[in-house]
Order: sequence, then C-alpha cells, then structure tokens
Amino acid sequence: MNHLPSGKWMADTLKDNRWDVAIIGAGPTGLAAATELKKAGIKRVIVLDREFEPGGIPRHCGHPPFGIKEFSRVMTGPSYARRLVGSAENAGVNLAMKTTVTSLGAQGTLSIVSPEGLGEVKAKRVLLATGARETPRSVRMISGDRGLGICNTGTLQSMIYLNNLIPFHRPVVVGTEIVSFSALLTCKKAGIQPVAMLEEESRATVRWPIYHAVYIFGVPLFLGTRIINILGDKRVRAVRVSDKNGDKREIVCDGVVFTGQFTPDSSLVRMSHLDLDQKTERPLVDQYGRCSDPSYYAAGNLLNQPVEVAGKCWSKGCLTAQQIVKDLNEELLST
Repeated sequence: MNHLPSGKWMADTLKDNRWDVAIIGAGPTGLAAATELKKAGIKRVIVLDREFEPGGIPRHCGHPPFGIKEFSRVMTGPSYARRLVGSAENAGVNLAMKTTVTSLGAQGTLSIVSPEGLGEVKAKRVLLATGARETPRSVRMISGDRGLGICNTGTLQSMIYLNNLIPFHRPVVVGTEIVSFSALLTCKKAGIQPVAMLEEESRATVRWPIYHAVYIFGVPLFLGTRIINILGDKRVRAVRVSDKNGDKREIVCDGVVFTGQFTPDSSLVRMSHLDLDQKTERPLVDQYGRCSDPSYYAAGNLLNQPVEVAGKCWSKGCLTAQQIVKDLNEELLST
C-alpha cells in the first residue's frame, strides 16, 4: 500500500523531494494518469490531494454506472473509486493525502501544506487534475432565507453516502444536466422524493436520461422556470418560482438541490504564473495538454467544457500521461 500518512510523507519527501511527475488531484483523471505513467516506466510518481481518501467525486456517488469502459463491468461510484485506487497502488504510485498544494512555482516547484506543516515538492513535470465544481447558490444570485436544506449534488452525496445523513425528504432539484440525474438517483437510494425539477431554459440541458428519469422517478419537470426566492427561516419550507410567462407561484418543499453549472477548479492557476483563459477560467494548453510553463500539464474536467463523466476523464488522464512520457523522453516536437 502506498498511502502515505502525512507525517511520514513530510519527513520522507522533504529529505529527497525530487519527483519525475507530481499530479494534483486524486480523482479519475489523476489516478488514471499516475497508473499509466508507472506502467510506462516512469519511476517517481506522486499524487497530491487535500482530501482524506483518494478516489475523487465517484467515492461518494453510491450508484451505477461507473467502470464500463475502464474495467468492463458496471460498478457503483465507491467500488469504481476503490478499483482506481487499487490499480494505482499496485502500479507503485505514491498517494499523499491530506496534502494541499498552495502555490505553483516555476519549473514544477510546488508549495504544500499538510497537518505536519509547510513543505515543497519539486517535479520534472506536474499534471493539474483538480477537476470542476458546481456553482453554489451564492453565485447564482438567488435571494431569500438561509434555512437548512440547501446544498449542491456533491454535498448531498457526501451527506448520504459518507455520513449517513438525510438532509430533507421533499426537495426541489434545480438543473437538468447529467449530474442532475445523479442527484435523482441519490435521492431515490435514500428514500427521498423530490417534488419538482426546475430548468430555466425551454428544454432540458441533457434530454436523455432526464426526460426518462423524471417519468420513472415521478418527479414533475418544469421547463422555463427559475427560483426567485427561497422561503424558510430555520428550514426551507417553499420556493417561489417564476415561469417563462412571468407567472409566479410557490412550491412547498423542505430542501433545494442546486446541480450543475460547473466551473473549473482553477484557483491555483489563477494565482500562478500560468496563462489562463479569462473567459472560461481554464488554463491555456497546447494540443498536448501542456501549459504555458512546459513543466505543467492539465487534463480532465479542469479543461473540459462542458464537464465529462468519470470514464471520459479517465481516458483523458491516460492520454495526457502518454504525452508526458513522450515529453520526458524528449519526443515531443517543440510548439
């Protein structure tokens, strides 16, 4: 096993902290890339992640389908995450958890912090695989009370699958992306019955499987409808919505799940010397996934627009790893 407790990690690596490749993010993209690098003969590969356990978002998605392309079987998210982690560990990848990268320096120098204190990691190449995150209520500029029962999909899944908590029983689900379908599946598994699914546009963002899902789960879908106010001091009791005609009404509920509208988790890039696309907030890369500093690469949902499912991120991680191998072997043409 190559999970490194933070104390051992800091003590060992600060003595000899030069790595061939350091990967930031232990989700499907990062783990796939790390495994591919080791299989290609890259000796010193480490994955850094601020979470306590590796596996990324699938770790708390307790529903299928995961793993069809990667492992030729249908798996739940936690099983899929364990399989990814096991593959990485078996390949000899070092996984440093509870380790937060605080800044990106020139030529692959990373500042880090763990429970043991501050440190530095140096790598010949760095892969940014930090993914994307859902837009919270605050950014969506939805007014109203701040009662209990308001969350995004990731928080909902974490509460249910990791902490065995039921945050509500009859929520409203906002959005019609793939992740919105995941929210419906999570609700169904927990015995939660959403009272409505809302979409501001005149059609669902992802027509399949949303239209089938709302029918199967018995959740009314309201298109051209948006929340203008959330009501409830201590706990959500209703939402006030407006439809495409401007008509307003209240929907009684005890929670609101905001899904989708992903933005790249690019805070490290924004604070660094790397070039950033100001419109998309994604790092600028060439055709190989290489950033403006050639020591850095980026892959997965940090770059994807729109975001992609775990299997596609896994594929992107493998492909980018192959380019890094060629780069380390000085096979890439200069661009």
